[in-house]
Amino acid sequence: MKIESLPPASTAPAVPVKSPARRWRKPVIALAALALAGAGGYAWTHAGSAKPAPAAAAEKKETVHELSARDIAVVEARPLALTLPLSGSLTPLAQATVRSKVSGVVQQTMVQEGMAVSAGQVIARLDDSEARARVAQQQALLADAGARLALAKKNQANSAALLKQNYIAQNAYDTSSNAVDLAQAAVDSARAQLELARIALNDTAIRAPLSGVVSKRHAQAGEKLSPDSPVFTIVDLKQLTLDAQVPASDIPRIKAGQEVQFKVDGFGARNFAGKVLRINPAAEAGSRAMLVYIGVDNPDGVLRAGMFAKGVVTTEKTNAHPLLPLLGVRQDHGRDVVYRVDAGKVVAQPVKLGLKNEDDGLVEALDGIRPGATVLAVKLDDVKPGDKVTLPAKKD
Repeated sequence: MKIESLPPASTAPAVPVKSPARRWRKPVIALAALALAGAGGYAWTHAGSAKPAPAAAAEKKETVHELSARDIAVVEARPLALTLPLSGSLTPLAQATVRSKVSGVVQQTMVQEGMAVSAGQVIARLDDSEARARVAQQQALLADAGARLALAKKNQANSAALLKQNYIAQNAYDTSSNAVDLAQAAVDSARAQLELARIALNDTAIRAPLSGVVSKRHAQAGEKLSPDSPVFTIVDLKQLTLDAQVPASDIPRIKAGQEVQFKVDGFGARNFAGKVLRINPAAEAGSRAMLVYIGVDNPDGVLRAGMFAKGVVTTEKTNAHPLLPLLGVRQDHGRDVVYRVDAGKVVAQPVKLGLKNEDDGLVEALDGIRPGATVLAVKLDDVKPGDKVTLPAKKD
């Protein structure tokens, strides 16, 4: 059996074993160095291709606001008025119901409803045969009384001559004088009766008491009328009255002479004018409103009685001043300002205000602005003083 011996132990110096911590430090450091080198190379290769940011991007772009026609208003100088609404019906200032003054049968009617008549025009006739007979009778009675008066005067003259010669007593003369007085009275009475008969005859021709338009005919030909029977109704349309009801709380604002503007159904946009004539001192029981009477001139006669009218009465009116839109007035540190457009920029313009009309949305500018200026008519939150704006193009 062969016995092999082991080789002798090496005499080379032993290599020290490294710890695991030291084993991964060098690879990490190498990787970091490579990363830094790559980043530096990328920065060097792209340094020439980087473009600087434009200067316009660094600055904020200026905004220009475009205004519409409803955003602006051109200041006008004209009077500003405060008004109060009212409504009512039109009634003739003068109207009359023509009545028969005497009894008689209607012989003829000359006019009908809607026809114009003049004052004094004959509009109907009654049968005048009885009236003519009465006139003739009174003429005869007057003649008889005149004859009796003449006889009484002759007797008085004879009595006076006999009295001078003492042929009769004073008492007889006085009797003849008294007969003259009685005859004279009879003549006067007969003359008055004749005048009444003539008036009655004249009254058989019924005349218009005023100029106007016939609104109603109450009698027809052939009807028997008694005294005071209605025949026609005539209205004068040249002067009308608008009877308007106004709440009692608003009556202190109304005075005689104030101007009234109103419209009537059927006449489109046509405006009519009038003036306050008087105010009824008593309020209506149901509505607690008071009647205000407004005089209306109607020279062309287009307005008719009974038409309904709606309008306003001007309770206060100022002189001509620049007028501003109420919605465009702002408060700035306790003062009133409007935004005025000047050379394409918005300017805060302080103003001194006067009378306001909230119904029309206008306010009077006593100071601070002139007619012709362009102002913002409404409040635009994104528009401030100093901003640039463009105005809408003007229409030809």
